[in-house]
Amino acid sequence: MKRNTAYLPLHDGKAPSYLFERMVKLSGVMTGLIVEEYGAEEMLRRLSDPWWFQAFGCVLGFDWHSSGLTTVCCGALKEAQRRYGDIGIYVAGGKGGQSRKTPLEIIEISDRLGIGSGEDLVRTSKLVAKVDSAALQDGFSLYHHCFFFTSSGSWCVIQQGMNEQSSYARRYHWLGETTKDFVCNPHAAIEDLRENQESFLEQSQAPGPCFPSRSSLLNMISPEAESSRQTCSLIAQENPQKTLNLISEIIEGPTLFAPSRHHLSASDFYPVKLKMLRKALIAAYEREPKDFQSLLETPLVGPATIRSLALIAELIFGVPLCRKDPLEDFSKRVGGRSWADYSFAHGGKDGIPFPINRNRYDRNIEILEKALRKAKIGYTEKKEALKRLAYISQGTSPPT
Repeated sequence: MKRNTAYLPLHDGKAPSYLFERMVKLSGVMTGLIVEEYGAEEMLRRLSDPWWFQAFGCVLGFDWHSSGLTTVCCGALKEAQRRYGDIGIYVAGGKGGQSRKTPLEIIEISDRLGIGSGEDLVRTSKLVAKVDSAALQDGFSLYHHCFFFTSSGSWCVIQQGMNEQSSYARRYHWLGETTKDFVCNPHAAIEDLRENQESFLEQSQAPGPCFPSRSSLLNMISPEAESSRQTCSLIAQENPQKTLNLISEIIEGPTLFAPSRHHLSASDFYPVKLKMLRKALIAAYEREPKDFQSLLETPLVGPATIRSLALIAELIFGVPLCRKDPLEDFSKRVGGRSWADYSFAHGGKDGIPFPINRNRYDRNIEILEKALRKAKIGYTEKKEALKRLAYISQGTSPPT
């Protein structure tokens, strides 16, 4: 599984209509050219690269380092696919309530195009969202989920979470091409797009934006969390009452509330949280999860349940939690061209590095549209030539 990450600050304001209309046209024609030249799977690979995606947004004219670049660029691609039909990839989901419509949109597109893997794609979409919200609890609440896929069933995901305290967003990129395991070390690379700065954990200790500290992190997708994952799934397979009885033997009272900090005490146990945990344990027990991924896919099992089970595993069975931020495993990209350089193509929404140059923008759209039309004509001619060669090799004449 290729999975990448980016941090971006929150900016106010939205793309003005004159700019969004141009973003739709340019994103559509650029996608069409990439698909025509390199194939739809290559477009998915590029979207899964946070550096490329950020540079793409800069070329489209959005704020060069704004969190809004994610939602607006994905929205432009989705609108381009809706307007122009075949741009080589299909887009479902979006921001806020639109993200919850992702499964319905995937099924609708799949049924219309005769894509047989629609149900599998829906399951993938839900699981990817569950991994970044429940299995990896890094202080960023997901509010955007965009699912890109092809007629052959290839896919990638761009989703984003917001940390309310710091007003920074964290963007997650997934590529299904190399999927091996959704819940263990799924990252091929993680990149922090802010250049020349402290790491995530250093930011949490420094003045300025308030990032979550290590004590609040829960990383259940690290290789170091293998024992914790196994123990959580084993606990979920036990009779829920047996699990609750184990808890009551350790502390006074049968109720459990699992806070974000590392250690538990009797003051952390409240009846209202026990009711929620009991429901989740019953749902997991009835599903009979064979492993952690199956547990994660269980309805009602969310961030609170996963954190609770992980803390129970540590408290009762001595299985340590993993609080390692996954960014620590990957070196920062250094040298080469900055993605911010691409904002000089047409300018930026807020006038940085300069106001949007509409004439240049429109001229570039026109140039690329002509190039795409020529590419498609060339492809048609090539296809017809190959058909004629096939008839000649078979000793038959092409139909008239």
